Formats: sequence, C-alpha cells, structure tokens
Amino acid sequence: MLILGLDPSLSSTGWGVIRAASARLSHVANGQIRTDPGAPMAERLATLQAALAEVIAQHRPARAAAEEIFVNKNPQSTLKLAQARGAVLAACGAAGLTVNEHAARLVKKAVTGTGGAEKAQVAAMVRVLLPGVAIAGSDAADALAVAIADAHLGPRH
Repeated sequence: MLILGLDPSLSSTGWGVIRAASARLSHVANGQIRTDPGAPMAERLATLQAALAEVIAQHRPARAAAEEIFVNKNPQSTLKLAQARGAVLAACGAAGLTVNEHAARLVKKAVTGTGGAEKAQVAAMVRVLLPGVAIAGSDAADALAVAIADAHLGPRH
C-alpha cells in the first residue's frame, strides 16, 4: 500500500510517499512544495493545491496522513498554517483520498521512540528506517515521518 505523508506549510509543504507491505517499509518519493512569499495568498494556496494534486496523480497513494494542527503563539502563523493545511486537505479530498490525522507527539514516538524528539532526531531516524534515500529537506523528512507513523498507527485499508 502506498501512503502519502504530508507536512503542510504555506512556505514549504513537505510530502513523502512510502510503500508499506506488512511490516516492511520502502521509500517511493519525497519532495517539498514551495510557494512565492511575495504572491497573494489565494495564488499561494492554489499553487500548493495544484502541485500536490500532481504528486497524487503521479504516485496514486491509497491514503494520506498529516499531523494534527497545533496552535502557535502567533495567531497569524496559526492562520497561515490552517489555510495551507486546508489547501492540502482539499487536494487530497478532490483525489478521493482518506486523510488520517496524527498528533505530532505520536508521530515522533512512532518514529523515534519518544514523543519529545527534536526535529533532527526525527530526520535521523527517517534516514535509518529508509536507508540510502535522498531526502529533499527537513519538511520532506517530517512528511516521511508522518507516512511511517501512519503505516504503524493508521487503519488498514
């Protein structure tokens, strides 16, 4: 089964596709979708949705997974994250994908063994679990971690 992991962000949304076959995981693809910070919000969201729709069409995952939203100290940052997440979820919905949501602590625990792991620890474990993979950046590593966690925690469709 192919699982699409997502790390939504307005500036750089990470995505990662893994194949889960029983307890075995393998890397399929990963990347980051960047938007122009000088562009109007509607254009940035449309770019994000269209680029993710292309990823979905190319890889044809069976389901998707994303971290649950968290509230930042800065309300503007939370709002921008929520808008980006909406564009990402809309792309998944338009493709008919079920999206499983997992708390960030649960994703970290599933990948590293501890819910309080730092971003660098998560990326290091993704490299251990998917050896030899060229990861497009920290957002792609986070997305792969979400996909890995979903393979262990998500429903079996």
